[in-house]
Formats: sequence, structure tokens, C-alpha cells
Amino acid sequence: MSALGAIFDLDGTLVDTCALHERAWANLAHTLGLPMSRAFFLEHFGRRNEPIIAALHERALREPPAAGRIHELAERKEEEFRAMLAASFPAMPGAHSLLQALRDARWRLAIGSSAPPTNVDAHLHGLGCADLFDAVVTGACVTRGKPDPDVFLLAAERLRMQPSACVVIEDAAPGIEAAHRAGMRCVALCSEGHTHTELAAADLVVDSLGELTPERLAALVPSAHA
Repeated sequence: MSALGAIFDLDGTLVDTCALHERAWANLAHTLGLPMSRAFFLEHFGRRNEPIIAALHERALREPPAAGRIHELAERKEEEFRAMLAASFPAMPGAHSLLQALRDARWRLAIGSSAPPTNVDAHLHGLGCADLFDAVVTGACVTRGKPDPDVFLLAAERLRMQPSACVVIEDAAPGIEAAHRAGMRCVALCSEGHTHTELAAADLVVDSLGELTPERLAALVPSAHA
């Protein structure tokens, strides 16, 4: 079997952060005097902060702030999120077992996340498995976030693998689109805030990481059988 790579999103995939992000976004919107519905949050969850903040203002028919102010607001939101994360770290059930099983099966592993580096570091520290990854790509590594494919293409490049030899594990529609645009197969984890219908474009949809094995992931990758 050819060498294979697995590229993992973090938020909502390896770490069950949906509720924490929603609370942090709601608190930021409240301080700005902007409405934020759960539907808005779920629509944008998984994107970079900058377009979310712009959309939050536009939805309220307000002019988005300048880039420097958007950066400041994004960092304020992330600081609150990291504080909540540190208080109670919500590792996704089955995350560490799957990662270890893939390493034991000689898969190459990467992180492909839209999150800022400080968040990614906090996630990997909380999971206690940074040493299992061969490459880490954060939102700061690319200019265009998901659904553009850049984050996954860069992860494959850092793994020194062809995109067609990689499978992405995601939890959101923008990530699924990004994976397919990168020429990769995609597994979607239907975690909190998502539905099977929303994730139907994925090559496989599961309800828990415990449903995945190296063999099941390899079956999705054409080059595994070359």
C-alpha cells in the first residue's frame, strides 16, 4: 500500500469547541451592540475571523471596521476563547485513539486549521499529542482560508505527499469544499451544530471519530490501492 496522509481540522473535529466559540462570538457581538443568531454562528463556523467579523457588521447593515480594528476584535474574541478552553479542555471522544492508530499504521499526519497559531498551540497542548503530527498549518500560514484549498495544499506539501494521497477529516462545509478543491477525499464528522444534510458533500459522514480506522480511511484514497 502506498504512503498515505491524514490532514485534520481542529475545531469541531479533534476538539469539541463549538459551544465555546459560540459563547465567545456572542459575547463579542454583545459588546459591539450587534445581533448574532445561532444560525449566523453555524453558517460561519470554520471560517477565518476576519470575514466573520465583516459579515457580522454587514448583517446588521453596518460598515465593517478597518483591517486593524478587525484584527483587534478577532484577538479579543480568541483570548476569551482560549481562557474558556484552558478552564475545561473538551477533547473530542476518540481523537487520541484514532491519531495513535494512524501513526501505528505508518500514516503521515498533519493539522490543517483556519485557527490562529496561538489557538492551534493551545489545542495541541490540551490534546497532548503534538508529537504525533508531521506538519502543522494554521490560519496564519495562508492568505486565503477555507473554502479555498490553500491550507490543505500546504499541509500536503509539508508532508511531502501528493494531494491525491491525502484524506481530510473535517466538520464543516467550507472545509469539505476546500478538501475537494485540493484534490483530496474528505471525511466529515457530524459534531455539534452540524447535520448530515449540511455535510452530505463529504465522501463519508460519521457521527464519531470512533467509527474511523486506518483501514476505513485508506479505502477512500485511490492511491492506497495502486
